[in-house]
Amino acid sequence: MLDKTPLSGSQIADVQNSADTRQIAINKVGIKDIRHPMRIRDRSEGEQHTIANFNMYVNLPHNFKGTHMSRFVEILNSHETEVTVESFKDMLAEMTERLEAESGHIEMNFPFFINKTAPVSGVKSLLDYDVTLIGEIHGGKPVIDIKVVVPVTSLCPCSKKISDRGAHNQRSHVTVQARTVGFIWIEEIIDMVEEQASCELFGLLKRPDEKYVTEHAYDNPKFVEDMVRDIAVQLNREQRISAYTVESENFESIHNHSAYALIERDKTSDPV
Repeated sequence: MLDKTPLSGSQIADVQNSADTRQIAINKVGIKDIRHPMRIRDRSEGEQHTIANFNMYVNLPHNFKGTHMSRFVEILNSHETEVTVESFKDMLAEMTERLEAESGHIEMNFPFFINKTAPVSGVKSLLDYDVTLIGEIHGGKPVIDIKVVVPVTSLCPCSKKISDRGAHNQRSHVTVQARTVGFIWIEEIIDMVEEQASCELFGLLKRPDEKYVTEHAYDNPKFVEDMVRDIAVQLNREQRISAYTVESENFESIHNHSAYALIERDKTSDPV
């Protein structure tokens, strides 16, 4: 007759915690593509609810067979609160401590919405931006990056110069990845990009607004090179950002390819 008495936790074999003899450490092990509800700090509304996609990893020494995958989910469930850069750092520290790891890595990707006002009619509409918080911790020292993809309009200076009528323009994706040394709003990074574009985008435009953005872009032509340089000037001035990468991809309207440019700078090693 089978004994159906439930086993206690101490009686169940902990296979992943057993020894491994292959002498090969693993750089990253964990969970990937897990979605979880989160609240993100918002400059205008205080916070907004969103669904974030997480990648969570730790290192694994050569002598352990596996890590405790369930603990990653437990950590997520315990942080179902408003997320800031500081609480993101706490999550990193907790993860490495609970997994008994020396280093850890978390990526948190989510849509971020801004309620934008059309330039002439004043009609309001939401525009979404792709945002990722990227955190790494080594030896108890966390490093946090904010990555934001900002869609904008760019108008070609060459096309404007050589054409009797009009100029070709296109939608562009500007991506800024910034390493922060102080609190900075996601919206502040978005502002830096949109202010340097030929024109920013809006979710909803009436005819007077469409006239405005068309003419505004025409009066403010930018090559892809101009875009990344002008944004880099703003990032260089911002003391709360210690390192950055800014890249722009222009989805060309008269070519079957994109125009692309990238600038990266670590202010700590390149203080000029």
